[in-house]
Amino acid sequence: MPIAAAGAATAGGCTGCSGAVILSLKLFGLTLAAAVLFDAFLVRMTLMPAAMALLGRRVWWLPRWLDRVLPNANIEGGHDGRETTPSRAAANLLPASGEGGA
Repeated sequence: MPIAAAGAATAGGCTGCSGAVILSLKLFGLTLAAAVLFDAFLVRMTLMPAAMALLGRRVWWLPRWLDRVLPNANIEGGHDGRETTPSRAAANLLPASGEGGA
């Protein structure tokens, strides 16, 4: 429901450009409103849930190379079993122990 409400509100705001005198602005507003409604109702409320139901856990597959490139962010502060030493590039940015800092 929040997706539909946000899509309708955004499309309503874009439709406000339809009262413009400049034809290109009018077309831009109406086209953007149609695209937002298409995305909100067809893609996000129909196609994505169907794809997630069909693919199951494979929807969340992450390529191994991308997993290595992305940072390891743990917002809860617990140990998740991964190596936590900084990379060589990040270690060069850190001040050496005994050098100033905060």
